[in-house]
Amino acid sequence: MPAKEFTLDDIAQHNKEGDLWIVIDSKVYDLSRFADLHPGGAGVLYADGVAGKDATQVFFGLHRLEVLQRPQYARLQIGAIRGQTETIKPLGPGELSLVPYAEPTWLTPGYFSPYYSDNHRRFHKAMRTFLMEFVQPEAVRCEENGKRISQEVVDKLSEINFLAMRLGPGKHLNGLTLMGGIVKPEEYDYFHELILNTEIARFGTRAFVDGLLNGGVIALPPILNFGTSELRAKFVPDILTGKKYISLAVSEAFAGSDVSGAQTVAVRDGDEWIVTGTKKWITNGTFSDYFTTLCKTDAGFVVLLVERSDNVSTKPVKTSYSSTAGTAFVTFDKARVPIANTLGQVGKGMSIVLSNFNHERWMVTATSLGAQRLVVEECLKWTNQRFAFGKPLHAQAVIRAKLAIMISRVEACQAWVENITHQMNNMSYHEQSDKLAGPIALLKQFVSKAGRETAEDATQIFGGRGITVTGMGKVIENYHRTSPFDAILAGAEDVLGDLGVRQAIRRMPKNAQL
Repeated sequence: MPAKEFTLDDIAQHNKEGDLWIVIDSKVYDLSRFADLHPGGAGVLYADGVAGKDATQVFFGLHRLEVLQRPQYARLQIGAIRGQTETIKPLGPGELSLVPYAEPTWLTPGYFSPYYSDNHRRFHKAMRTFLMEFVQPEAVRCEENGKRISQEVVDKLSEINFLAMRLGPGKHLNGLTLMGGIVKPEEYDYFHELILNTEIARFGTRAFVDGLLNGGVIALPPILNFGTSELRAKFVPDILTGKKYISLAVSEAFAGSDVSGAQTVAVRDGDEWIVTGTKKWITNGTFSDYFTTLCKTDAGFVVLLVERSDNVSTKPVKTSYSSTAGTAFVTFDKARVPIANTLGQVGKGMSIVLSNFNHERWMVTATSLGAQRLVVEECLKWTNQRFAFGKPLHAQAVIRAKLAIMISRVEACQAWVENITHQMNNMSYHEQSDKLAGPIALLKQFVSKAGRETAEDATQIFGGRGITVTGMGKVIENYHRTSPFDAILAGAEDVLGDLGVRQAIRRMPKNAQL
């Protein structure tokens, strides 16, 4: 049934208490019975420029578009203005934003990139469509209520082999159908994974990004690279299909960036290890079934796959982001671990952990990049629709200056991330460990610092809304509160900066003189 049509003169007749109509983007809403229920009070709705008027500009200066899409508000629409059409619409699944710099250059019409193929573009469209339809609603719910990702969504992710793709290219993909067959396992590369990582960060739900099986992303590589074939066959399939969950247990209260300070001990007892100690800030730990765990022995460090048991307990660690990430304090109380669960050689545990860091740091950098670009988009939209002193916010030179540096940062980050990703595509795992540890460390430091600077600028642009959990500035508030996680997880900024420089100095030619 077509919507009833009105003229603006018709609307002007309904501008008083008990009889209140307004227009928002060509749609006519009857707020007569809603006015007293308005969260901001009825007086706002009776103000000049609102009651009986086209209140589009006023509305979008106070509310996000999603408000109109909520059922309790959508049902207030009674018709539309004759001759007008709706112009403000949300992106449909898979659609690209036309806001300048909201998308990387390679996705911007009329621009080009040497890194991405037509297959990457098809993969991107399919991945964005899938995430918007099946994951984004869950991301918003979990970020707000703090609950872990539901098994229903995990099962949906498993249908496209989501976790396997987050581990990057490799033998673990053999025989799998990726993203409905859009990309073959042998064609899947680090740019496909980069697309995946940047896309999951577009929801503005930082903790959920970690809750989205990040434990598996960082805990499975040691098993794939150093576990026996029997061990891989026993544990990996159930983890990849979302039937079981795993965490990387390295950090301790005693040892954060100083991994060598780990105090968790493993003592040999016949055909078993006895593990005693604690781990802290363990992503997904509250709901994990297994823990890839760094332990100290008489012969040096060792990495063990520890199964949850009565001797392995977890409790939540309350951090500044949502508990949906499952951040945990893990206690091993004389937990018995089969010798068969040893990853690599005893005494080589530190090298196993360090070799695992490159991919983890690159992954954190990629999700940070996706989140930063979303923040830039939010700020461009806000400065265009928010009016202050009778003009759009972007009429202020100081605001344009902030936007300029924010755009410059995210584009610089994009360029460096893509350059490193290209190197990863053309290097073996051993070559990456040898050549890219320093560059990736410096990259992560640069991107995370850029993110925190952008978070500060965005908060200033949004003002009070930028420190309010809900409403117009909710994405900015979330990012401002959680961007420090990117600066800490997988290695603190200062430690990584030092690592990068030390590796560069180590490679200095002996004959290099001024």
